[in-house]
Amino acid sequence: MDLTPYVDNLRHELAVAANAGGDDARALAERLTAPLESAARLTLLNALSAAMGEVTRELAPGSVDVRLRGLDPEFVVTAPPAAEPFREVREPLAAPAAPAPPPADADDGAMARINFRLPAHLKARAEDAAAAEGLSVNAWLVRAVSTALDGGERATPPGHGKEPGGRGFTGWVR
Repeated sequence: MDLTPYVDNLRHELAVAANAGGDDARALAERLTAPLESAARLTLLNALSAAMGEVTRELAPGSVDVRLRGLDPEFVVTAPPAAEPFREVREPLAAPAAPAPPPADADDGAMARINFRLPAHLKARAEDAAAAEGLSVNAWLVRAVSTALDGGERATPPGHGKEPGGRGFTGWVR
């Protein structure tokens, strides 16, 4: 990304402001523009780095890094790791538990939104657990709350469980 147009625009705006102050202010602005160029570039680079830090937090586990190449920043985007390829499982594995079905009279399809605050270490553990089960954090939390309220009962999906000689498959299909 070329920062020159932005630094030139700042130089122009400084000159316009100095014109209002007369000849002495204009002369001072001309003397200050060259030393201020490096400070302006550094300030712009700091702003871009902070912005990419926010983008990286939203993209996690992907990231966006700002690297300096010469005088200009360069953005390096790292995509999140690809999903695991399909694999055959020889032994039946404990399948991720599906939420217990809600009572028929309790599910009217309406959704409610809440703000949920928890310590950073618990948030990280919840994110890891959700990722391990291939769920969003929201879906994982909904399932955890449902399981806790239903007394720990978990439904087992059809075709999974303790069937003798059963074979299972796990993975994602695109």
